[in-house]
Amino acid sequence: MSKISCVLILASLLVISAVAQTNPASQPTVWASKPDAAAFEKFVNERLAGGQKSIDQVIAVKGPRTIENTLVPYDEAIRQVNTGNYLANMMFQVHPDVAFRDRASVMTQKANAFLTAVSLNRDVYQALMALDLSKVDAATRYYVQRQLLEFRLAGVDKDDATRARLKQLNDDLTGEVTLYERNIADDQRSIEVSTAAELEGLPLDYIDRHKPGADGKIRITTDYPDIFPVLKFGKNADLRRRLYEQFDNRAYPKNRDLLMKMMQTRYEIATLLGYSSWADYNAADKMAVNGQNIANFIHDLDAAARSGAQREFAMLLTEKRKTEPDAKEIWDYENSYIGEQLRRSEYNFDSQSVRPYLPYASVKKGIMDTAAQLFHVTFKQEMNVPAWTPTVETWDVIDNGVTDKGRIVGRFYLDMHPRPGKFSHAEMVQVLDGVRGKQMPEAALICNFPEPTASDAGLMEYGDVTVFFHEFGHLMHHILGGQQQWAGISGITMESDFGEAPSQMLEEFIRSPQVLATFAHHYKTGEPIPAELVARMNRASAFGRAGSTAAQVSYTALSYDIYKGKPTDVDLDVVSLADTKRYTLFTPSPAIHMYASFGHLSGYSSAYYTYMWDSVIAKDFFQQFDHSNLLAGDAPMRYRRVVLEPGGSMSANDLVKNFLGRPQNMKAFQSWMGEEFDGGAGGSASATN
Repeated sequence: MSKISCVLILASLLVISAVAQTNPASQPTVWASKPDAAAFEKFVNERLAGGQKSIDQVIAVKGPRTIENTLVPYDEAIRQVNTGNYLANMMFQVHPDVAFRDRASVMTQKANAFLTAVSLNRDVYQALMALDLSKVDAATRYYVQRQLLEFRLAGVDKDDATRARLKQLNDDLTGEVTLYERNIADDQRSIEVSTAAELEGLPLDYIDRHKPGADGKIRITTDYPDIFPVLKFGKNADLRRRLYEQFDNRAYPKNRDLLMKMMQTRYEIATLLGYSSWADYNAADKMAVNGQNIANFIHDLDAAARSGAQREFAMLLTEKRKTEPDAKEIWDYENSYIGEQLRRSEYNFDSQSVRPYLPYASVKKGIMDTAAQLFHVTFKQEMNVPAWTPTVETWDVIDNGVTDKGRIVGRFYLDMHPRPGKFSHAEMVQVLDGVRGKQMPEAALICNFPEPTASDAGLMEYGDVTVFFHEFGHLMHHILGGQQQWAGISGITMESDFGEAPSQMLEEFIRSPQVLATFAHHYKTGEPIPAELVARMNRASAFGRAGSTAAQVSYTALSYDIYKGKPTDVDLDVVSLADTKRYTLFTPSPAIHMYASFGHLSGYSSAYYTYMWDSVIAKDFFQQFDHSNLLAGDAPMRYRRVVLEPGGSMSANDLVKNFLGRPQNMKAFQSWMGEEFDGGAGGSASATN
C-alpha cells in the first residue's frame, strides 16, 4: 500500500471519528445520568481533577516547548474545567431544589478558584511564552497571544505575595458575585390587591391567571410575566407604583453592602495590578481599551439621544395632561403606561392587539424557523430526554451548509418558564465548549416567558418576543462559533464587549412583516397577523427609542461611575439618583434602590456599556441585509461565515471590519433612533427596531 493511500485512509478515519464524536448518540445530554447532588459534585470535581492533570502535564515537559506538548494539554485543561464550571453555574441558576443550588454555588466558586490559580501560575505562563508561534496558523497565534495578555492582567508577573493576595481577592470576588446574584433570584416580592377591579386595563388572560386566594386577595409578583403587563397596561396608578417599588427594591438592603464590598475587592485587584480604577483595568482586554473611552462613549451617546428624548418626553407629558391637566412631571413607574396610551392615541396602535398573535408555542417555532433559514441549519428535537425539570426541551442543530451538510454541529436546551428560585431574567448559558472533532458545543436558554397550559396559550408581549430573538442570537453564536480547534477560542470568547452585537442584530428581524407573517397567527382563529397591524406596530414602536436609549445611558453611567474611582468615595444611592436625573427626564420614585437588583453590576461590572456599544454595531450590521427580504441574498451566509463562525479566533475589531469593510460608526444607530420623527417607520421591513 502506498504512503498516499495510507494517508487517505487515515484521513477518512479521522473524518468518521470526528462525525462520531460530535454525534448526539455518542455525546450524552447534560442530564442523561440524572445526577443527585452528590453525583453532580463528583462530576464537577472529576472535571477539575482532569484539568489539574493537564496542567501538571504542561509543567512537566522537558525540552523544547511545542504546540503538541504545551498548548494541547493547556487547552484540554480549559475544556475540562469549563465543562465543570458551566454545569455548576447552570445548576446554580436553574435547579428547582434550593439545597442543590447551594451546593452548585459552592462548586462554582471552586471552579473559579481553580481558574484563578491557573491564571497566576508562573510555570504555565512561561510555558506558553516559550512557544514558537512563527509557523502556526493565525487562530492559534491569536489564541496564545490573547492568553498571555490575560495572564498578565491576572498578575502572573507579580511577586509571590502579590499573587497570593490576588488569588484571595479573586476567590472572594467569586463568592460575592454568586451571593449577589443569589439574593436577587431568591427575593421574589409581591403585592396584594383586594378585587379584580384593581386590574382594570390588563389583558383578560392575565386576569384569568390571577385568581383570588383563600383570603380573597389577588397576589401579583415581581416576576417578569407579572410586572411588565401591569406597568404597561394597568390603569390603576397606585398598583403600578406599589409593584414598581417592590421590583426595584429586590435584594435590598442585602445587596447594598455586598455591592460595596464587591467594589472594594475589585478596586484592590485593579490597584495591585497598576491600574487607577477597576473601570480602567476591566477595559484593558476589550474593544473599549480604557475607562476614558467608556466615558467618551457615554458622552457621545447622551448627545445623540438627548434632543429626541426631550421631544418624546414632551409628547408623553401632553398625553398625561389629558387626564391630569396640571402635570409637570412623569414618574418612572408611569413611563411605560403613558407610552402605551400615546401609541394608542397618536399611532392607532394598542399593544394588546398584537398579543393574540404571539402565543408562546408559535413564537418559539417561528424564531427557530427564522434562525434555520438565516443560518442555514435545521433544528430537531430529541424526545424523552432527562433534564433538571420536566419542561426542559432538548434540540439538535444540523448544518445545511455546503461543506458540512447533514452534520450535527450542536445541541441546546430550552428552560423557558418561571419558577421559584430560578434565575429571574433571560440569558444564554454555555453548557459545553465546541472543539472540532472532540466535543459538540452545547448551550441553554434560561428565560421566564408565560407558560402555556390547556386553557392558556401563554400569550407573549412584543418585548418578550424581542428578548427571545436576542437570546437565540447568543445561542447560535455559541454553537456556530463553537467549531474551533481550541476550546479557549470556542464560541463567544472574543472581547466581551462584542458579545451582545450578534444577539442585538437578530432582534431586528421581529419587525419584518415577512418574518412575522410566518409565525404570528391568532391563537384562536389561526389568522396571520395583518400587514397593516404590523405597519402600525412598527411605527408606534419607533416612538420612545431616544428615551429608551437615554435610560440605557443612565444604567451605563451607573455601571461606570461606581467603578471609575475609589469605592470609599461612592454613595450608591446618591450616584444612582444623580445618573438617573442627569441622563433621563423621568422623576425617580423615592426610596427605591435599583442597584441592589441590577445584576449586571456584578457580572458586567463597569462594562454595562457593552449593550449600547454593541447596539451601535448591530444596527450597522443590519444595514448590510436586503431589507426587502431579510433572509435572501448572500448577507445571511456571509454574516454566519464572517461574524459568527470565527468565534474567538480573531479580534472583534477584525470581525467588524471583515463584515462591514470598515470600522463601525454611529450613523445607522442615529438613523434608527430618529426613525419615528424622520418618517421612516411606516412598517416596511427596512424599518429597524
